[in-house]
Amino acid sequence: MTTALDTNVLIALWDEDPRINNDVQLSLDKAQQRGALVVSGIVYAELLGLPGRTEKMMDDFFRATSIRIDWDITEKITRAAGNAFQGYVVRRTSRKSGLPRRILADFLIGAHASVNHHSLLTLDQRLYKAAFPKLEISTI
Repeated sequence: MTTALDTNVLIALWDEDPRINNDVQLSLDKAQQRGALVVSGIVYAELLGLPGRTEKMMDDFFRATSIRIDWDITEKITRAAGNAFQGYVVRRTSRKSGLPRRILADFLIGAHASVNHHSLLTLDQRLYKAAFPKLEISTI
């Protein structure tokens, strides 16, 4: 099975603390044994936005690790993300928790995995379980 990676997984992989990045590397190795690894273009964009990142650095990393980048964000993915985001906003406002604290990118990442029938590896399963209840989620 293909495993989609959340942005936070790769940020943790690049963390200087070996207690963090070792656990992530083990989870990535395990996921790669089950199938291919993929990130959506949204994950690529979020990672590129980090200080010190360049397109060349990112492209070299993905090529060296054989993590595929799926650049296609289809209508089906966009609609699924919008519906999940709407559900999140309704849940937040009905609990009087105030305005949404999450950004749409999280829902696009979850929808990308869900619509493409990938599992999702993340450090933050709570959001994805609520927004995409049928999505197979692995956490570190």
